[in-house]
Amino acid sequence: MKITFLGTGTSHGVPMIGCDCPVCTSTNPRNRRFRSHIHVEMGGLNIQVDAAPEFRLQAIAHRIPKIDLVILTHGHSDHILGMDDMRRYCDLKSGEALPVYSNDHGLSRMKEIYYYAICDRPVVRGYPAFKGIPMPPFLDLGVGSISSVTQDHGPVETLGLVFEEASGKRFAYYTDCNSVSEDAQKLADRVDLLVLDGLRHREHPTHMTVAQAVEAAQRIGAKKTYLIHMAHELDHDQTNAALPKNIELSYDGLVCSL
Repeated sequence: MKITFLGTGTSHGVPMIGCDCPVCTSTNPRNRRFRSHIHVEMGGLNIQVDAAPEFRLQAIAHRIPKIDLVILTHGHSDHILGMDDMRRYCDLKSGEALPVYSNDHGLSRMKEIYYYAICDRPVVRGYPAFKGIPMPPFLDLGVGSISSVTQDHGPVETLGLVFEEASGKRFAYYTDCNSVSEDAQKLADRVDLLVLDGLRHREHPTHMTVAQAVEAAQRIGAKKTYLIHMAHELDHDQTNAALPKNIELSYDGLVCSL
């Protein structure tokens, strides 16, 4: 299994517009963050999790050859507004609609924004086409599986995901959540790789702080943990220096192989 971090920042992105703080003006490339989304390759399948506005740029940069299915953790703009650029992947599937798995919020938002693309095939060649499917608790893909769990994200619920390859390697992706529930903890127990929401040090109503993410990571007991969805308050090197062993900030372009 291969996980590529296409973006690791918040809805503002980093640098943030009109900000001259030390992180936003930093020359460290790991302090430059597109909005959070990842790409997972598992057993020959290419799975896109969310599609930030910068999706097209990262798909080109990382040479993503195809997309077999999409999972939207939820329907907020920073996770969904790059979907129109998936039209090329419909072309590469001979006009076949891309299956998009999500919760009610994600599917509803997709239908509102991409009303012209909710069809079995593109309206005309070159258009996107999406087939919305409710994300089940367990999705068997033959070469592996994806389990899902509901997460709290303020007034919105998001999907937490655990990927398991046929080899037994497991990867958990819990972004955009203000806590890790008991069910989510059990599902991710001792995974090989854990990715957790970790916005900043100050409390936030819809995201975990760095301290809360560290506490959740220690409860789950993953071999390796990366934090994601970081705001501009977090300098990459300074924050990493204060984190416990085996817990680090992720960064745009990070690739993990299990």
